[in-house]
Amino acid sequence: MNQKSKKERLDSILVSKGLFENKSQAQAAIMAGSVKVNGQTTTKAGTQFPQDIKDIDVAVSPYVSRGGFKLEKAIKEFNISAKDKICLDAGASTGGFTDCLLQNGAKKVYAVDVGYGQLAWKLRNDPRVIVIERTNIRNAAPEEIYKDLEIPDNSLFAELITMDLSFISIIKVLENIKNLMNPEKQEIIALIKPQFEAGKGLVPKSGVVKDKNIHVNVIKNIVEYACTLNVYPVDLTYSPIQGPAGNIEYLIYLTNKQNHLSEEKTRTVVDKAYEHFSSNQISGQQNYKP
Repeated sequence: MNQKSKKERLDSILVSKGLFENKSQAQAAIMAGSVKVNGQTTTKAGTQFPQDIKDIDVAVSPYVSRGGFKLEKAIKEFNISAKDKICLDAGASTGGFTDCLLQNGAKKVYAVDVGYGQLAWKLRNDPRVIVIERTNIRNAAPEEIYKDLEIPDNSLFAELITMDLSFISIIKVLENIKNLMNPEKQEIIALIKPQFEAGKGLVPKSGVVKDKNIHVNVIKNIVEYACTLNVYPVDLTYSPIQGPAGNIEYLIYLTNKQNHLSEEKTRTVVDKAYEHFSSNQISGQQNYKP
């Protein structure tokens, strides 16, 4: 009688079969509904299957990088439309956010990054993408960004800005972000990375911020500062994918229409994020504690 194959988590199986480089990538594809097992789509990375299972179908990733899955979640949960909008992607890097914006109907995307040569080739050659490299969004002037405009008319400035920044706090760039926006239509989706917001004394050597209260305070600080600029929080969710070191990240939706995000809502989102990543044990990070 044949022994039954041992069971293992789906994300681990995908990595062991060489379909993904790591669990984080595998989990992102699973959550996006890109993985079928025995002909059925499964969206839970922790679902157990036999290790020797053969019938696995992985759809080609729809985005140039996993960042696309992060923004996709925000767009869906916040019910945001990018259709026919002029957008700016701050911290574009490879272009995951830019790609997601285009696939959601953006009219034009200014892909801005302090680096050079990182943007995916297909995006670099897309006529809807204006590539702005070697440019620090913290102090970039409108004329540095909107070089394609014959006349610098702020009614043609970005109305939807996405932010995926590293090694700098959102608080340090938000005022200039506002200066780069359409004065009447202002929507911002920002990826919050606690390790770059908490302050040196609160970030351990590992770079992974595990204290729930720090996460809550980081979000509160961003919200409070944004309100002083007349940019208000509409909604909040957690990123479906952790940062490279295992940090939990969040996506916040801000607009120029007055609104309020309660501390209760913030704590609920943080709790859900910890619960999700604790149960899924993504990237080996399963020890998050309140």
